[in-house]
Amino acid sequence: MAEHAARLHGRTLTLVHPFGDAPFYRHGWHSWSVASWFAPDAPPLTPRPRVRWPMLDDPALLAQGGHISCDVALASAGEGRVLLVGACTPGGRITLEGDVWRLEHPHGGPWLVLVDEETRAWETYTQHIAAQMGARGQTPAPRVWCSWYSFYREIDADRLHAVIHHWRGWPFDVIQIDDGWQRAIGDWDANERFPDGMAALAKTIHAHGFRAGLWLAPFIVHEASHLFAEHPDWLVHDEEGRPVVAGNNWGGHFYALDTTHPEAQTWLRETFHRVAAWGYDYLKLDFLYAAALPGKRHTPMPREDAYRLGVRLIRETVEAVHAERTYILACGAPILASVGLVDGIRVGPDVAPFWQSEDRAVWLGDWTGPATQNAIATTLHRLWLRPLLHTDPDVAYFRTRYNLLSPTQKEHLQALAHIAGFLATSDPLPWLSEDEQAALRTFLTTTPRIEQVGRYTFRLDGRLVDFSAALQGWLTTPEGVSRFPL
Repeated sequence: MAEHAARLHGRTLTLVHPFGDAPFYRHGWHSWSVASWFAPDAPPLTPRPRVRWPMLDDPALLAQGGHISCDVALASAGEGRVLLVGACTPGGRITLEGDVWRLEHPHGGPWLVLVDEETRAWETYTQHIAAQMGARGQTPAPRVWCSWYSFYREIDADRLHAVIHHWRGWPFDVIQIDDGWQRAIGDWDANERFPDGMAALAKTIHAHGFRAGLWLAPFIVHEASHLFAEHPDWLVHDEEGRPVVAGNNWGGHFYALDTTHPEAQTWLRETFHRVAAWGYDYLKLDFLYAAALPGKRHTPMPREDAYRLGVRLIRETVEAVHAERTYILACGAPILASVGLVDGIRVGPDVAPFWQSEDRAVWLGDWTGPATQNAIATTLHRLWLRPLLHTDPDVAYFRTRYNLLSPTQKEHLQALAHIAGFLATSDPLPWLSEDEQAALRTFLTTTPRIEQVGRYTFRLDGRLVDFSAALQGWLTTPEGVSRFPL
């Protein structure tokens, strides 16, 4: 039981706490958004350019400025204790202004407010969330080989057939095909590099003893797709009637699908029935935040509710084909709004075969880009989610080939995967030395005993792993001021 706890209800509440200018925890909106402790005088994050805001965090909050936390916020209360204020259902926003916190929620909560030791505070909070929304992912997470962080979009049927053959007999559960197989973002059929179609590849994966995984981004529509040209009315629109831009990638803008539109819902059902019928029983669904962006929808509702509507529709569709066998991993997804609907969720930015991209992070103020430091830092601040669903820290690297990470940096990724409870890699077998292959096999076949001994310090089978050094220099301003209270 928490030292002091209360449940509150209200669409708009103001809380004044007695802990003054204390370090505070600010939680970002979706998978890639920054979640971290901040120094009390830290300047807000101000990423650029604006067109990329939806890919970084809730654009409505970035437009307001200041420190605004999604779902939950904490303040240091001294002696290892914290004040935790958290929404138990999706949609909560907390504006942090020193000792005055303003709470807003489209459904009026409920909110949990408590003071306790930090680990117990998180445990109590997740129990309240589970009571409201349920929990999934309580069995061990699958061990995954993913094509993205080796081949990126340069995949074809021959290359993937070779990968599948190489991994025969290895202790992976899933071989997952990532971005690069589709005609366009919005046109989810095999492109010319997969002449036999996606069902044939799924059959080969299953024949080698693995589950077949596939990447899709179902809630975004690229401007170059047939779907965008033929059904602009299926998109979320702004007040001027223009489609809402969800980001920029693949050589152009992409837009947010309106999951409340009846015809868009029919299209989603048809798309995922087809994917399930192809034989894919592990789905990595990416850029999911788009379904919850601000805008006008066919059926007005709170935007996180629109997101949950879309995810629920997908799950019901694939389970009608595969019963309970389909695993859904959410990426680029609103965090709390995903609880109870997906099995696992990415809890940080993409890793990369390098430590940090200083030009993007420091000079553009974007700490959500692909970089191993960003992935480690945000994941460490989201481990509290583990009782609710599988927490995916992204893949671990073992290879030296095409990799700028140091041995220590790779070891940090490998340790964090065990701590988070989600084991994955993208390293192709031919890229690994004998020693690297042995390290990968050990990684996949051992379950170390994990003990947390500090906020960023763990023991794995008695071996101390301290991530504090990995956080040095994180969230630094162009002037060299650290926002992070390490």
